[in-house]
Amino acid sequence: MSNLRRVSFFLLHLLIIFYLNLQLGSCSFSSSSSDPITQQKFDRVNYLPGQNFDVAFTHYSGYITVNEEFGRALFYWFIEAVEDPSSKPLLLWLNGGPGCSSIAFGEAEELGPFHIQKDGKTLYLNPNSWNKVSNVLFLDAPVGVGFSYSNTTSDLLTNGDNRTAQDSLKFLVGWFERFPEYKGRELYISGESYGGHYVPQLSQAIVRYNSAANKEQINLKGYMVGNALTDDYYDHLGIFQFMWSSGLISDETYKLLNRFCDLESFVHSSEKCETILDIASNELGNIDPYSIYTPSCTTNSSLPNKLLKRLIGHLNEAYDPCSEKHSIVYFNQPEVQQALHVNPQFAPVKWETCSELVNSNWQDSSRSVLDIYHELMDAGLRIWMFSGDTDAVIPVTSTRYNIDALKLPTIKPWHAWYDDGQVGGWTQEYKGLTFVVVRGAGHEVPLHRAKLSLTLVKSFLAGESMPTLEQVSDS
Repeated sequence: MSNLRRVSFFLLHLLIIFYLNLQLGSCSFSSSSSDPITQQKFDRVNYLPGQNFDVAFTHYSGYITVNEEFGRALFYWFIEAVEDPSSKPLLLWLNGGPGCSSIAFGEAEELGPFHIQKDGKTLYLNPNSWNKVSNVLFLDAPVGVGFSYSNTTSDLLTNGDNRTAQDSLKFLVGWFERFPEYKGRELYISGESYGGHYVPQLSQAIVRYNSAANKEQINLKGYMVGNALTDDYYDHLGIFQFMWSSGLISDETYKLLNRFCDLESFVHSSEKCETILDIASNELGNIDPYSIYTPSCTTNSSLPNKLLKRLIGHLNEAYDPCSEKHSIVYFNQPEVQQALHVNPQFAPVKWETCSELVNSNWQDSSRSVLDIYHELMDAGLRIWMFSGDTDAVIPVTSTRYNIDALKLPTIKPWHAWYDDGQVGGWTQEYKGLTFVVVRGAGHEVPLHRAKLSLTLVKSFLAGESMPTLEQVSDS
């Protein structure tokens, strides 16, 4: 063989190897390489089915193993900021349940950039995505939630608050190894609902992890929770009061709820309390308790556009009450799972937004996390609580009872905040904590009031007060 032919053959061989590696990188769920940077490249998402628009940011998805012995691995989707990600903080988002997916809710219908059309197959770009102001990391935790899995089946029956916090901490440590360019970056954690447990508990675990290492390993700066389960007693008290004062339940049921449920565990309630809760649910009727003034998603719900707009006109934003159903269609598609590097060996037979198996077998659930708030305030973290005021599940009244129980001195008294010249809600600043009400929002604030939620997270990340009318007028 001539030298020229040898060179040509060698170059062709290199091209074939390069092509095969490129193909593997676009569809593989995992790399066998122990090199974190190589694995990061494997995790990069090159395309999404149904995406007919270009994006100016990079995103990644995959797994971080948090327990080698039992084979527990948590699934993540990381989406860099639209502009200059190297200058933006990192924000970790956690949905609650317990047992609900941050991919399903946080990314696909709340604060993420990729939202799903009614056909369940086509994507559209969320104009109020939080990756306009931060790099956003969505985590499905614990195992059994979304695409997160364990090789040990019994793990799905033994999840609880403590292990979730510890596994999420191990996830972060492993994730920073895979993305070393984010080591030392300012980290903020946010979430909603049962995330009211996850977020402060993980924050506490990080602070203690840093303290045990005697140096700052993870640069946690603060956390923010919305419509958050915080203390079983105060949350129950606020829920029952909100439902009664909003005209959703009868006087008799209100009295029974306070009598039999006030002192109950939110996750492990008694049979008597469950009976009264069922009565209250029946009295509510076919409404969406997560957003009491918007239409609920029904099986025959294809309301005419004009009627739908009239029903939700007060929101002044497009709102689809069936967005969760669109996620179920989209994330069950094999090509979507392949694009997101889902491990086919452990992919759920049917992907669900929330796992009933995880929820019904939840083990330890703290009756209160208020003690964690005091500990983390003393550690100097920035702490915000926000609340949509049309949520009957963890309503604004519950959050106010919880904050009152902290007995914090007021720094800035109660006042309205503004967005585009209109009242966006109300706020009060305390020593160590800021409280923000988002006007017209339900349980999922970024879903119901997307633009206001972007204003909220901008202020939180900047450590600034919510904008006043004067600030709006000057801009």
